[in-house]
Amino acid sequence: MTNENEERTSVPVSPFDAIRREDESRNEYWSARELYKLLGYSAWQRFQHTIAQAKKACQESGEAIEDHFNADVKIVKAGATTKPREDYRLSRYACYLIVLAGDESKPAVALGKVYFAVQTRRQELADELALSTLPEDQKRLIYRSEMAIFNTKLAEAAQLSGVISASDFSIFQDHGYMGLYNGLRENDIHKRKGLRSEKMKILDYMGSEELGANIFRATQADAKLRREGIQGKEKANQTHLEIGKIVRKAIAEAGGTMPENLPTPEKSIQELQREEQKRIAVELQREEQKRIAAERQPSLFDQLDE
Repeated sequence: MTNENEERTSVPVSPFDAIRREDESRNEYWSARELYKLLGYSAWQRFQHTIAQAKKACQESGEAIEDHFNADVKIVKAGATTKPREDYRLSRYACYLIVLAGDESKPAVALGKVYFAVQTRRQELADELALSTLPEDQKRLIYRSEMAIFNTKLAEAAQLSGVISASDFSIFQDHGYMGLYNGLRENDIHKRKGLRSEKMKILDYMGSEELGANIFRATQADAKLRREGIQGKEKANQTHLEIGKIVRKAIAEAGGTMPENLPTPEKSIQELQREEQKRIAVELQREEQKRIAAERQPSLFDQLDE
């Protein structure tokens, strides 16, 4: 008869779980030095290029790089002397971005994509339960952040298909919008939303429902380009157009409002981000005031000593 301890030890542990660590506050992290070896990189310098790509994707998603890539410099022995050794404490999200940007020829990178995708999806499912109760502004912030990530992945897939130059990618994106927005290109949507400046991006002026439709378009176009190995920018454009039409048809069949007819929010994503930062700052200040007040309050034991 197998006891409980034996059952626990018989469960296979992912190598990525094996190098998972926790800091003093029980927050999980991964050492970049350990991760690069596990992923099969031969040199730290080569891995730094992948980290740089992941940082860029993190920034484009609206996340603070320092929240996910925490620099950790240690002094190590180097013969008779010592020298600083650079490392990072990586969040789960940082690891996910790293494996997405990693060398796909390495088997461990493919394994990492599966592991962190599954773990990230588990967290997403938990978040989705809470997401339904969030205010619209917070949903917009979350979806806009996700849209930045999926657009980065879509751009990578399009490049593999032959969409190389900036103008090529602009045309490629227009085809996706044309399918979803009944022939409207990005500039047409920009005008329809009444945006006055070219610097005002349409994704920053979409509600959560409209962003959700575009996330679906981007993820499905990315998947189809990669799955079918589509080559040639014309074929890539046509694929994006077809995916846009499929998403539009799904909205129609569900009785939803067409994306071009959805209302344009008054506030941009940037305005909401500034408001959110202020809200968080106020909350932190209140917590600090509570902590200081609690420290000043005499304890029951102090009163008894008197």
